[in-house]
Amino acid sequence: MFLWFHRLGSARYFFDFARRLTPWLGSLAAVTVITGLYLGLFVAPPDYQQGDGYRIMFVHVPSAWMSMFIYVFMAVNAAVGLIWRIKIAHLLSTAAAIVGASFTFITLATGSIWGKPMWGAWWAWDARLTSELILLFLYLGFIALQSAIQDRSKAQQAGAILLLAGVVNIPIIHYSVLWWHTLHQTASITKFGMPSIHSSMLAPLLFMWVGFMFFFFYLLMLRSRALILEYERSSRWVQEAGAVK
Repeated sequence: MFLWFHRLGSARYFFDFARRLTPWLGSLAAVTVITGLYLGLFVAPPDYQQGDGYRIMFVHVPSAWMSMFIYVFMAVNAAVGLIWRIKIAHLLSTAAAIVGASFTFITLATGSIWGKPMWGAWWAWDARLTSELILLFLYLGFIALQSAIQDRSKAQQAGAILLLAGVVNIPIIHYSVLWWHTLHQTASITKFGMPSIHSSMLAPLLFMWVGFMFFFFYLLMLRSRALILEYERSSRWVQEAGAVK
């Protein structure tokens, strides 16, 4: 097992691994997302207070979970890259950034759409909304920082430091509904004991989350392969016809 993980640090080995994994991840993402959307839109009953308007939850909530998960994923890879100097770890952080920023934007956009009829406003400087907006700025800052520094090694190190410094925002997002008085309700799924959400609504929510997780790793493999080909374009194995198929 240790040898397998060690080999994944090789750009060529990881490229082959990602190429084999990509179609499976894409298929699993499609199946689970379609299942989740069907259950959420056609099987789950209307909410007794919000009617059918709550169904945006099946995109909003999993996107919010993914926005935090991807940032932690990037921060862990940043730490691995800094400590053990594994180039693939830095590459994974770079590949994941645009996907994480997209999920964060979807979270904010769907939250505003959902909040307008529920709260009477598109936006409020709620603790969770504000900390989620800061998360988007952290993603965009990481992307901009990497683009601004020409030296790839220095760009990766600077980006890694930014990621590790910004990870403190993740528990703030998660616990903001407990630490401050916010418009958001407290946890209804991850709390201890039984979730306070009906199984007919919980099932599509979990299917969407798993589907988004598969979709993230599908995009991660695609972007990682593209970055490896860009970074290793002078290598002989990349120039071989079989390496770029």
